[in-house]
Amino acid sequence: MLNNNEDVLRIIFKVSENLEYEVDKDDIVTILEKQDHKIQKFFRKLKFRIPEYKRISLDEYGSYVFLQINGKTTIKDIGESLENKYGEKAYPLYERLLLFLKHIDVNCKYIEKVNS
Repeated sequence: MLNNNEDVLRIIFKVSENLEYEVDKDDIVTILEKQDHKIQKFFRKLKFRIPEYKRISLDEYGSYVFLQINGKTTIKDIGESLENKYGEKAYPLYERLLLFLKHIDVNCKYIEKVNS
């Protein structure tokens, strides 16, 4: 269990192994979610135009954070890097960062903790 803020800042994430994504020339990340539910496959066979993938583009900040998730970088390191790149525009820094990381971990399953 996490005891304090320092423990939280030491957490390291990695990108989930089965996650597919693209990075464009401007370093914007687009997540590719495979749409292979039974119902989707059925309607595709009936010639409905259901794309194979749902494409979700992250914004500039989200893409910047996502590209630093590598199984080695701590939340503290990512926060410091955000602050260096965006300055005051990144504030409230750790509140926003932790909310984003929790969302793409718990709700989306794009990342997973390496340590705890």
